[in-house]
Amino acid sequence: MKDEKQKEPSLLLLKMSIRGLVEFILRSGDIDSGFMSMNRALEGSRAHRRLQKSYGEDYKAEVSLKKTIQFEDYCLVLEGRADGIFIEDENVVIDEIKSVTQPLELINEDYDFRHWAQAMCYGYIYGEENNLENIIIQLTYIHLETDEVKKLRKSFHIGELENFFNDLVQKYCIWADYSSSWISIRDNSIKELKFPFPQYRKGQREMAAAVYRAIRDENILFAQAPTGIGKTMSTLFPAVKAMGEGITSKIFYLTAKTTTQVVAEEAFQRMKDMGLKFISITITAKDKICFKEERQCNPGYCEYARGHFDRINDAIMDILQNETEIDRDKILAYARKHKVCPFEYSLDIALWADCVICDYNYLFDPNASLKRFFMDKKTDFTFLIDEAHNLVDRAREMYSAELHKKDFLELKRLMKGKNKELHASCNSINKYFIELKKQLGEEYHYVNQEEDKDFYQLLSSFVAKADKYLSMNEEAHRNEELMNLYFGVLNLLKISENYDEHYVTYIERYGNDVRLKLFCHDPSLLISQVLKKGKAAVFFSATLLPMDYFHEILGGGENSKSVYLKSPFDPANRCLLIGNNVATRYSKRDDSYDKIADYIYKAVKAKTGNYMVFFPSYKYMESVYEEFAAKYADYNVNMQISGATEEEKALFMESFQPNPKKHNIGFCVLGGVYSEGIDLRDDRLIGVIIVGVGLPQICLERDIIKDYYDAKNHKGFEYSYIYPGMNKVMQAAGRLIRSETDRGVILLLDERFTRWDYQKLFPKEWFPYTKVNENTIDRVLENFWS
Repeated sequence: MKDEKQKEPSLLLLKMSIRGLVEFILRSGDIDSGFMSMNRALEGSRAHRRLQKSYGEDYKAEVSLKKTIQFEDYCLVLEGRADGIFIEDENVVIDEIKSVTQPLELINEDYDFRHWAQAMCYGYIYGEENNLENIIIQLTYIHLETDEVKKLRKSFHIGELENFFNDLVQKYCIWADYSSSWISIRDNSIKELKFPFPQYRKGQREMAAAVYRAIRDENILFAQAPTGIGKTMSTLFPAVKAMGEGITSKIFYLTAKTTTQVVAEEAFQRMKDMGLKFISITITAKDKICFKEERQCNPGYCEYARGHFDRINDAIMDILQNETEIDRDKILAYARKHKVCPFEYSLDIALWADCVICDYNYLFDPNASLKRFFMDKKTDFTFLIDEAHNLVDRAREMYSAELHKKDFLELKRLMKGKNKELHASCNSINKYFIELKKQLGEEYHYVNQEEDKDFYQLLSSFVAKADKYLSMNEEAHRNEELMNLYFGVLNLLKISENYDEHYVTYIERYGNDVRLKLFCHDPSLLISQVLKKGKAAVFFSATLLPMDYFHEILGGGENSKSVYLKSPFDPANRCLLIGNNVATRYSKRDDSYDKIADYIYKAVKAKTGNYMVFFPSYKYMESVYEEFAAKYADYNVNMQISGATEEEKALFMESFQPNPKKHNIGFCVLGGVYSEGIDLRDDRLIGVIIVGVGLPQICLERDIIKDYYDAKNHKGFEYSYIYPGMNKVMQAAGRLIRSETDRGVILLLDERFTRWDYQKLFPKEWFPYTKVNENTIDRVLENFWS
């Protein structure tokens, strides 16, 4: 090893936090040895800050430290922040603060060696930088409930600290050597990698170039990319190329659905078939990958949790040396082989992977985000966000939180005679809800711009009492009502930390129940804060229209760019019709069933094949079905089932077979499972009929959004109703024409589709279109199909 002064800038830089180094090399034992408050991290951070402030000006808090070590092929950069450094009796003291819930009398020098190790590393780096011979390492333990403090001290010669530090680094070298070697192999393969298709599709090269520029220039790109361009490869290929040039070190491919994760996996496999050496991992939700029937991460119940950390590093190295396409099945196989928790295993592997394929929530959700990747610092990672139109409502959901009166009342009953403190706490919160209900009077809801901080205090008291009860009662962890409410309260308190003008608090009555919700009507700020953790982001979708709407609501800023790509498909293969003599507004629906049934009949009789008809609601669908079945009984109709099982969904999709001998019509709900993410190529689908403009049902939250944007940009109704509705229409229409050879008909049934305020939202490829009625549609379709 050589010191920092001899570093050659051309060498590969491998960065690691000092805390990460210590925990990675010295970790051992079980995943969980008992209950730990889920509020612990937040409480610990607050305790740290309180203690640091109490020491006065001579106490230097959060001191940044850095050590660069040169090896033959790379430089290892170790960074961290000492909690505190101060001088006492001419001696330098390095202070490492740790928060605990255990009684302080149980804390001694042997409590957790990793605490000493972390502080000793800081001590060595600081001591070397300042030419110190001796240095004092202090561990300060603060009790979270009592704020009592216990200090432990050891004095070290700088030589002792140097030997310890070098030994730790030496043990990490096997991993650093692996990483350096792999990056060299990967980057060389990337340099040789050609585009994995004979030629670019129309618009594909343009999109790939835009993605590359966005990563290079550290921008946020919004890409309207119609079906057929090859969006997945258009984003992954340039991102991989950028990685090979050292522009970005990790790719996150974020999706809303498992089906799009599979497409990303297939894209990587195609590039690997062309010679790419690249490690990609798909993260599976904990509930779907756990070996056990019950998800209890404690060593008493789960043998995979027991001793997990004793085996985990060998398990990681094993899979990294033998696999590059790491999916659920491979994770399960290696986890079983090494007897480790598959979910925690997958997260550890992800730290070493070149690309992480996962759900939106692993980046954006404050409760599920992969904090181990970021640790409050900016990275050079690239975020590729697929089907980005879905993120709007998902983000509102992730950044909102609600609680119900009935849950506290039920827990109050359950705790009677079991725990007086929890019983009393639930009783106080239940009474608070009763007062809120009285304040509603005859109204069903109340919206407030301000926070209800008195409520927060009651909830914080509930959490403290629940923590105490759970820490002393192992059986209580199986109390579903208690655990669900406990996590719900913690979630609301966590969400409350973001409360600002982008939120409202509303109270709503449901029969005898009352709901209180912190509703994030504008998630743009929180999304933008997440994006700042990376280097670049690409939002892409076939329905990212209107683009200025998504730019605003998904956290776009001055560094945002947009690209609108043309459809690669021949417009002559699509026949877009508008039946503008149909009124589907709620007040006129009863009069529309007969006319819609006739339109469906005329659309499908023109050519035998598979058709989908999308309706605004189940009730509307069922009413038209009754009319259609009565008038045209010879036609086969399958209707979407509310709450269908996976088997029932598969059966529905199986009805769309190639080369059908008779008509097959699927009645579906707009915005449901069949209106997005399904790929019926060739003649598995030749017609889509859409009834209505897709407006969401009028409700309190939609009206809150409307009022907010009316005040902000005078587009409240558009942002709350029209744009989300038309997005559902475009998604449903997108089920048709999935390849260059597909041909088919889109029939839009609603008088509003010919209005300017709706037509300005149409994708470019929807023009020209043809207006039809019951008398003219036959001739138009005959001409198209002939």
